Amino acid sequence: MRLPRLRRLLMCGALLTAGTLVPAVTPPAVAAADPVQVTVNTRAGLATVPDTGIGVNHAIWDTTLGSNDVADLLKDAGVQMVRYPGGSYADIYHWKTHTAPGGYVAPDTDFDTFMRGARRTGAQPIIIANYGTGTPQEAAEWVEYANVTKGYGVKYWEIGNENYGNGHYGSEWEADNHADKSPSEYARNVVAYAEAMKAKDPTIKIGAVLTTPANWPDAITASGDSGSWNQTVLSIAGPSIDFVILHWYPPQNGVADMLTKTAHVDDMMYLLKRQIAQYAGAGSSRIGIAVTEINSGVGTNTQPGALFAAEAYARLLEHGVFTVDWWNVHNGIGTVSQVAGHTDYGDWGMLSSAGCAGDVCEPPFNTPFPAYHALDMLSTFARPGDQLVRAAAADPLVSAHAVRRANGEVAVLLVNKDPDASREVTLDYAGFAPAAGAPVVHSFTNGATAVTSAPAGTATAQTLPPYSLTTLVLRPVSAPSVLPGAPGTPEVSAVTDTTATISWPAATAGSSAVAKYEVYRQLGANSEQWGETTGTSFTVHNLRPGTRYTVNVITRDTGGGQSWSSRPVTFTTGSPAQSSCSVRFTDNSDWGNGYLVGLDVTNTGTEPLSNWTLVFSWPTGWQQINGGWSADWSQEGRTVTVKPSAGSGPLAPGATVSAGTVASYSGPNVLPALFTLNGRTCTTL
Repeated sequence: MRLPRLRRLLMCGALLTAGTLVPAVTPPAVAAADPVQVTVNTRAGLATVPDTGIGVNHAIWDTTLGSNDVADLLKDAGVQMVRYPGGSYADIYHWKTHTAPGGYVAPDTDFDTFMRGARRTGAQPIIIANYGTGTPQEAAEWVEYANVTKGYGVKYWEIGNENYGNGHYGSEWEADNHADKSPSEYARNVVAYAEAMKAKDPTIKIGAVLTTPANWPDAITASGDSGSWNQTVLSIAGPSIDFVILHWYPPQNGVADMLTKTAHVDDMMYLLKRQIAQYAGAGSSRIGIAVTEINSGVGTNTQPGALFAAEAYARLLEHGVFTVDWWNVHNGIGTVSQVAGHTDYGDWGMLSSAGCAGDVCEPPFNTPFPAYHALDMLSTFARPGDQLVRAAAADPLVSAHAVRRANGEVAVLLVNKDPDASREVTLDYAGFAPAAGAPVVHSFTNGATAVTSAPAGTATAQTLPPYSLTTLVLRPVSAPSVLPGAPGTPEVSAVTDTTATISWPAATAGSSAVAKYEVYRQLGANSEQWGETTGTSFTVHNLRPGTRYTVNVITRDTGGGQSWSSRPVTFTTGSPAQSSCSVRFTDNSDWGNGYLVGLDVTNTGTEPLSNWTLVFSWPTGWQQINGGWSADWSQEGRTVTVKPSAGSGPLAPGATVSAGTVASYSGPNVLPALFTLNGRTCTTL
């Protein structure tokens, strides 16, 4: 949680008037020389857009938390979920007395007032039960009051907020009165909270706090613990919870760096889902993911904040996250600076608090900042029930996202992260034929005060202004027929180094009978057909060892109709069961952005190896070795090469050489899975 800068700014903000600020003159946009190719592949389905996806945070120190004006502004932006009572305050807040010892509670911010605002917005609430200074009984009574006494139907309940910040890992900002502050104690209490709360309403969903992969203190094992926070919490509380909770404030070094951090989402979600599957026990696929706090951390009141918000929400929703909640509705003025030709107030709210810092004042109270307009754009782009599909752009400063709709439309969200140059883009479509004529284009540009809409360009050619968000809504060339249903979510079994079996629930027929199923691998925004079958399982061969694959299945009927694609399934192949070499790669003493690598290389062949070379590639571009011992280590790009130290003797059959290095990472740390020794693929232990 990010606390308010000065609570008096929120208390008196409505009475303040903004000073006159003249933004710096923005130089004329310069068009990039070559058109950027954008590919939209409606055959490569991702997640379905939920009805809770676009969320925000409310805090009990915000005097206008339940006001009609704020509720209506959130409704206009398409907000679907609101979180209460506000970050770290949740662990000192007692709902019955509406008090937070040690913190400020504004008048008219009690639970019933919050619920009136949420209902006026048309948003679902997500409530944080007090773990730090509360009890399971107190939380259970809140559930009873909310859903039995008042009939509010509050479905989602978090157990605490950032409870890993209780001092167990060194840093301490979260209140926690428990004598034992370990992840195992938190997990045991989550189980107790879930039992007590569900005894009052068994239909509610309980969420447990996790750490975000590659963000402190993820991967750290504290003294006395048997594993990291996530491993411990999932192992104990997994069977009792319905969703997990992440907060994401990506570490950054300025605006340009911040805008690159959304590239971490794919691996971040991959690691998290793997942890859930590995540690949460049987039936873990039911566990949802919520990102209940997120903010850019820099440029928050200017266009970069909007670009980050739109890109981060879209990427997280593509991975099936059921809510992404901006921190915060109001927060308060911070350090003032100039960003992208406009004044940034260092305010982590999406609506102005009208505060002042020295002789600089924010605009009038409730004036939307650009992040607000990003949510407005997202609600235009992705509607509940739409299917997110793969889209990609051949330029690192342009991002593309797309959805398909039940009425046959396709919407494409384009983000130009270049502050100076516009981008001409050309768009290609797979599995969709757009109608002729100018599509409706929604645009939010640097310095704008609203999203504008008008027909512009064509379905295959658009101009993106510098630092802009653009959404195209495209009609199909012909009305859709009654298509067959999509197959159910696939599952993968019998995975080896070169094979895997993919199975799925059968689809329902449309206008014609189901003829077959087609199995596709996602390759960026493209698809590679692996095969087809009339059954509901397919075994694929000739896969590459140690490789991550994402697969969809599509239904084809006897009339040629093609369904929406299934949800994707991702798996990673293993290594050969038998080989002339084996490798053990271990992550030791991880401190959050680096660790000690332990590497054991064994000659399992029959001949001695006098001049061996081990090669592996890091899965991401933000992993690096630093020095090394007991072998010669080098890295070029992502490829790491390990050779015997000078004077080393041959590696005899059955012998093992042990070496190590210090590895660092600045993003999700996916460990390498494929190693070759003198060109031969090794067994990974």
